Amino acid sequence: MALTPVDNRRARISQILRSANGPVTAIEIAKRLLVGERTIYRDIAAMKACGSPIEGAAGFGYMMRRK
Repeated sequence: MALTPVDNRRARISQILRSANGPVTAIEIAKRLLVGERTIYRDIAAMKACGSPIEGAAGFGYMMRRK
């Protein structure tokens, strides 16, 4: 079964955060994925609600919690 565009974008957000050495802002992610900043905020909120280990906040940046 193919991923939906939203699922694909969220997978790409996860990849970006996992490969980063520090916090990545929503603006940076939005530019890389060619979507609006608000879309990234919504996606990250949804991902966190589903249990993704994302830390951070608007204005500071986001990163994946490392084990």
